[in-house]
Amino acid sequence: MNKREEEKLRKQEEKLLKELERTESMSVYEKEYDMCRYICGIDEVGRGPLAGPVVAGAVILPKDNPILYLNDSKKLSAKKRELLYDEIMEKAVAAGIGIASPQRIDEINILQATYEAMRMAIADLKMRPDILLNDAVTIPEVDIPQVPIIKGDAKSVSIAAASIIAKVTRDRLMVEYDEVLPGYDFAKNKGYGTKAHIAGLKELGPSPIHRATFIRNFV
Repeated sequence: MNKREEEKLRKQEEKLLKELERTESMSVYEKEYDMCRYICGIDEVGRGPLAGPVVAGAVILPKDNPILYLNDSKKLSAKKRELLYDEIMEKAVAAGIGIASPQRIDEINILQATYEAMRMAIADLKMRPDILLNDAVTIPEVDIPQVPIIKGDAKSVSIAAASIIAKVTRDRLMVEYDEVLPGYDFAKNKGYGTKAHIAGLKELGPSPIHRATFIRNFV
């Protein structure tokens, strides 16, 4: 092995060590509640957009098989999220998704619809968790112990994993919606109020997936 290859290998090892340390630091809550058999991370995506559903993810990670590079889904590239989504779905003890429609958001408001999606995600798991690590919220009507963690998707591997599966699920849905509802640029903006989206909304009027309570200022 020449010097250049040795240097490359050393840098790779350093990088891996750093990532192991970072993952360890994001497993503080998982270690704190290690006496629980099934620790479930919960997070949601899509509270702010003008269109599309709110999606919640619930993930129980394996204790003996860490997944590296987990982070708040917003801090990862789309390509990295897709790769991690596959790895999470392959390695997770259980994963669940909950979806609340735009109509439901209009009916009961975004916060209640978010809670509903979270309860659906928990119900979608193949086993009952012993504890929930939630991103910032306490979910009503759930009789499992809960630990709300502010900025949890950057502090807990379980919540980060939940944020990734929720984000990838919702992004894929919005790309599909763009094919059947062209003109709003959903594939790019994922329902958020970008210039192109608002221009489309003003020109075409609301689509069936717009949230009526969110678009009053634009139509």
